[in-house]
Amino acid sequence: MNMASPPTWLKSSYSNGSGGNCIETFSIPEDDITLVRDSKRLEGPILTFRTEAWCLFLDEVRGSGWA
Repeated sequence: MNMASPPTWLKSSYSNGSGGNCIETFSIPEDDITLVRDSKRLEGPILTFRTEAWCLFLDEVRGSGWA
């Protein structure tokens, strides 16, 4: 991953600003990866997923009624 500037993280659409459990994601299409972090711990760990795996995970969550 070669980035000239810091990534622009996207906050979950389920985030309501009241301090709930939210995540932020950053996609790097040329590397086929999606980074995921806790929106409350910006300096915390960052999880790395292949974009296809992340999309499959989201599909499962949406289909389960969790979302």
